[in-house]
Amino acid sequence: MVASEVRALFAVAARPEIVSLAGGMPNVSALPMDAVAAMMADLVTERGSVALQYGSAQGDPSLRETICTVMAEEGIDAHPDDVVVTVGSQQALDLVARVFLDPGDTVVTEGPTYVTALGTFAAYQARAVHVDMDELGVLPEALAETFARLERAGRKAKLFYTVPTFQNPAGVTLAAERRLRVLEVCRRAGVLVLEDNPYGLLHLEGEPMRALRADAPADVVYLGSFSKTLAPGLRVGWALAPSAVRDKLVLAAESAMLSHSAFAQLAVDRYLRTQPWQEQLKAFREMYRERRDAMLNALQEHMPAGVSWTRPGGGFFVWVTLPEGLDSKAMLPRAVQNRVAYVPGTGFYADGAGQRAMRLSYCYPPPERIAEGVRTLAGVIRGELELWETFGTTAHPHSRGPQTPGPDHS
Repeated sequence: MVASEVRALFAVAARPEIVSLAGGMPNVSALPMDAVAAMMADLVTERGSVALQYGSAQGDPSLRETICTVMAEEGIDAHPDDVVVTVGSQQALDLVARVFLDPGDTVVTEGPTYVTALGTFAAYQARAVHVDMDELGVLPEALAETFARLERAGRKAKLFYTVPTFQNPAGVTLAAERRLRVLEVCRRAGVLVLEDNPYGLLHLEGEPMRALRADAPADVVYLGSFSKTLAPGLRVGWALAPSAVRDKLVLAAESAMLSHSAFAQLAVDRYLRTQPWQEQLKAFREMYRERRDAMLNALQEHMPAGVSWTRPGGGFFVWVTLPEGLDSKAMLPRAVQNRVAYVPGTGFYADGAGQRAMRLSYCYPPPERIAEGVRTLAGVIRGELELWETFGTTAHPHSRGPQTPGPDHS
């Protein structure tokens, strides 16, 4: 097991003088706290004997029905019996890894990918292999070639792990015209798709994307979460899986935790049944849209030539690529010294790639702080560029310069 580079930054990023563009913490202050408090009080008064008791490892039946209603927003037609409630979608990811992965197995992921997924796969002694993306998401042809290359090497992929919508960390979305092609590539290779979708309902333009699971229910295990659309402190997520897989996930959940918090499950279910949650999602989307625009505008205004970035249509993150010669991890201490924090790109690769990249998050700071943080970061980058152009080095003793991606980075 290895430490997450994101979690390692939390202590620094929490200092009040630091503008943190690092963590992907949702802004729960936008919730109607009075209404949530009253709802919680009613729950204890009316159903306390159930809410404070043990539950089942599969999850509360009423909540599983409600989860199916939420997934219908993205085109998924699901039955409550195929839903397994988990402690956030992170536990769902861990349970799938426990069921499917043996030491030495291979998981194919986007490059870059969610940092804690890499930690989960590594904890089960599986090896992550990356496949390239562009601004329209993972490249189907590159995915097919990666599967073929692995099979030729006697290392057939066990899973294809993807965050196809408003990807963490890159912010890109798999284009509609590529989704069916990706599913077909995986089907032909006999590889199960693990679709992680915590941000899908936080679209900042247009309508929700159709989930991969909607078009391939037998070939996709879908992971969802209320951490971004309600509150992460409740720790409620889920997995939607074919029935044979679902049964194994329930067994794994029982051994991991016996049963999930009945109180948290009933609270989420009551919120979804009694509160205008779709209107609240609109409020979240408006807030995040303002913050996303503040970040993109500040990047456009302040970043020096040679810096590029993605333009997310939703979710929480922008992926920034630095000019040749700069090292985002080596640069981080200088950025923190100047009171701004980000996550270096190397944390999102299993093979040491991403040295010139960084993830910026716009979900938590207010717009004016985002602009201040980007302006400060641009100054740090400009200073690094001047050092590089003058001396051929950024003068960081541990900087290794540009790194060639390893053999597993397609």
